[in-house]
Amino acid sequence: MPPHSTLPDPVRADAEVLWRYLVLDHAPRRSDVGIGLGSHDLGVAEHTATLYHAGRFPLVVFTGATAPTTVRRFPRGEAVHYRERALELGVPDDVMLVEPHARNTGENITLTRDLLAQRGIAVHTATLVCKPYQQRRAYATCRKLWPELDVRCSGSHTSLTDYLATIDDPERVVHMLVGETQRVALYPGRGFSIAQDMPQEVDLACRRLIDAGYTARLARQD
Repeated sequence: MPPHSTLPDPVRADAEVLWRYLVLDHAPRRSDVGIGLGSHDLGVAEHTATLYHAGRFPLVVFTGATAPTTVRRFPRGEAVHYRERALELGVPDDVMLVEPHARNTGENITLTRDLLAQRGIAVHTATLVCKPYQQRRAYATCRKLWPELDVRCSGSHTSLTDYLATIDDPERVVHMLVGETQRVALYPGRGFSIAQDMPQEVDLACRRLIDAGYTARLARQD
């Protein structure tokens, strides 16, 4: 039985609404740098390697420390493990930089910007490589914190069905989708990201999932 079949139909339907909103599906293009945002998903490193080999960018930065949700899987840090996986996939060591300190998406952006500046590397365009459902928030965060950068996003899967097939815990994914959607709405008011339009159907789907108990990844609002 495929993992996604364990989600109740109403939950699956609302999760699809959030997924379609959060996944930007920017058209592929060549950029100065690919920035792999650390997370629990090693597929980010693998997708970054795929894009590098396809000639989408000549330079890679992996960014991320550890978090309570990733420390067991990536004890040496998310970015370090991402680099090691990319090496296994044939990405040359001399085209990769590691930013090992970022603990949130904002720091992924600002610390990567600072690292490149310290190395004297000027970039004007970037591809943010991240979990598929992180794309909208990553884009909005980068536009706020690094506004002069022309940025696009890329994720390893374009459908919720495909993504759930790679994840052992589909319930966790729904919690994450709810948390991402809440942050897209909440974070502009905190100065963390630019505002994004949110269709009513997305807002209602998110509210239904919260009412159904998918609250583990919600940000505090006080």
